Amino acid sequence: MGWFRAARGVDDEPYRYVASVRGAEDGAVAGAGFVLGADTVLTCAHVVNDALGRTMFESRSPGLDELSVEVRDTSGTRHYPARVAHWIPPRAGDGGTVRAGDDEWFGDLAVLRVDGPAGGLPVGPSRTAMTVDQEVSAWHGGGRGATLARLTVASLHRSLGYLDGEATGMAVGAGYSGGPLWCRHERAVVGLVVAHFMPPRDAAGALLPPSPQHLIRRSWAVPWQSVEAELRPLGVLDAMTTGPLDSEDPAFLLFVEVVEEVLPVMSERIDRAQRLARLCGVQAGSSVTPPTSEELAAFLLTHPRALAVLSGLLRRDSPEAADRVLATGGLSPVPRLLSPQEYAELRRHLGAMDRAVLGRFPEAVRAALPHLAALPGGDSLDALVDQLETLPGDSRSAGGERRVPALIRVVEYVGALCPGARRAELRLWADGVARRLGIPRAALGERRSDAQVWARSARDRSARVRVLVQVKGAERGRHRLRSWCDEGAGPRQVSTDSVVSYSASEAAREVLRVLDTLRSPDGDERPPLVEVLVDRTSLNLPIDEWEARDPDEIVPGVLGVEFPLVVHCPELLRRHGRFMAHWRSRWSRLDSGKTFVVSESMDREAIYSRLVNQLDTVRVSVDVPAAVRDGVVQTCLALGIPVVVWDRSRDGASHVAKHMAEVATRELPDGVRSYRANAKASPPEFPGRPVLAWADADRTVPRLHLTEPQESA
Repeated sequence: MGWFRAARGVDDEPYRYVASVRGAEDGAVAGAGFVLGADTVLTCAHVVNDALGRTMFESRSPGLDELSVEVRDTSGTRHYPARVAHWIPPRAGDGGTVRAGDDEWFGDLAVLRVDGPAGGLPVGPSRTAMTVDQEVSAWHGGGRGATLARLTVASLHRSLGYLDGEATGMAVGAGYSGGPLWCRHERAVVGLVVAHFMPPRDAAGALLPPSPQHLIRRSWAVPWQSVEAELRPLGVLDAMTTGPLDSEDPAFLLFVEVVEEVLPVMSERIDRAQRLARLCGVQAGSSVTPPTSEELAAFLLTHPRALAVLSGLLRRDSPEAADRVLATGGLSPVPRLLSPQEYAELRRHLGAMDRAVLGRFPEAVRAALPHLAALPGGDSLDALVDQLETLPGDSRSAGGERRVPALIRVVEYVGALCPGARRAELRLWADGVARRLGIPRAALGERRSDAQVWARSARDRSARVRVLVQVKGAERGRHRLRSWCDEGAGPRQVSTDSVVSYSASEAAREVLRVLDTLRSPDGDERPPLVEVLVDRTSLNLPIDEWEARDPDEIVPGVLGVEFPLVVHCPELLRRHGRFMAHWRSRWSRLDSGKTFVVSESMDREAIYSRLVNQLDTVRVSVDVPAAVRDGVVQTCLALGIPVVVWDRSRDGASHVAKHMAEVATRELPDGVRSYRANAKASPPEFPGRPVLAWADADRTVPRLHLTEPQESA
């Protein structure tokens, strides 16, 4: 069995595998789930929606909303707070929206990150593929053994498994969703219960009289192979499943050598190994015989947080040994940065943090890691933290000193936004991790100072309420729209894809309708920013001039006159990934960066050679004839210039370029709105038609043009 052994499972009482997902406020059972990892529970997305009081098929991620998870082991039942780490909402077979009354759908998974014990949650069961004719068991989310329902896998079709229940005993119903399907023969979980086909009803909703033709006890589930297909691209399973170790792997051989060098005394190895096992939540072996070098090396290469724990155990008495262990860990992708205790403590700090600060977490990431080519993402804070933990960081080091990892640097930036007590807690946490890693205090202090400087400027730039509108061409003179609102915590979609198309006037009314639903925070009198997402062919579309013509209205409602309206072209910005880091770096210098004025014809190569080496250029003013203007604009956007302004109406010297030269870069959205209002009132004095391309690296843009995965037969 080896010296390091996982905690004893509960195969004799498999209903204990069932976790209960409960509402955070009333504690009512919404459904079931099961432990997927030391701090992870898997359930259905619609179960989470129910627990949070949302509609069943709500597709938006719950974000920071908290719910409760109840987990059982041989010693009893424990309740823990949890949040969604990965969200795969229900979707129809064609990738569209699931409607009320639908009886089949796809996706519908939620990975919950649980604030459980430092040693981790009880070990979950093994998993294997679902196959036809398997005999399986399911339990209600309440977790009582008496709720056992026996079922047989009748067929598999389009990533769904159809289950037929026995005519006697419990039937699958409300509260079973999200629970594991346990196959006694395989001694493994083979899927998740999703839904049950209910008896038919008449038009008034009453049950029809029983008939031999009615479907009896038919349920359906998502097979484990389909769960893996959904979760594998997210990296969820990578940290929870490891393949067999290769004894010839150079990393393993080097780990064996390091263990023998840093723990040569048997009594010391026993003591450290026992403490290592306890802190990692596994059972230790003999108190007389130590683990072999190979056993200890294998544990360090399979438990993702074991190496962090061992380095902490070694740091005080043998800092050189701790450094050696950490350096060796860099050869393997398995070891994570934080120990279980450090990780749990960080999650507690973040869970208690003010939501206004957490909403600025992505902004802090961009500020802390300005030169990172591809910033981590995800639809939850936990997913973002998980990705940050794998990054080495881009901070400076001298004389062979260890670099400050990316996660610690981000925590310093987030902490700088917090009030005094919360900031002190995060700093104490960072101090402890840095001390374990052997990072000099001066290096961490320098990053802390950087964070304070950034925070002072960031406090004066609270997130502005905005509406994002994707505009796509339809038939001649008409457009299709998708809209999102962002009050500071990220975009939330307020319209769905539709075949409906709008004229310019109708589109203006639709955008104004969305704007009317927004409420700015108290004390923020700025009008919402309208950010129009377009492709490269629509940069000059006169959306700012769209007017909501309606004879019943008192005022005309011109979008660009009432609201600061900017365009954003993700297609060009992300066309060349190598310039993404330049874009973020330029944006971080928005208040101090330079403006480049293109006032004479320049081909794309000239623009490229001029700007690619000037990373302090944050703004380009384009004042050239229309015949070459679009090429210049598109080149600037593709090179990662965050702010580009031009006049779409003029061939000669632009009044817009001259007027906007006096406006600070950060104030350009409001400056352009003011110009448009003046142009509406006095065209001779303000003859231009300004366009402002604005790519804010501190604000999230929704994923566009994504096709939902289609299910294969």
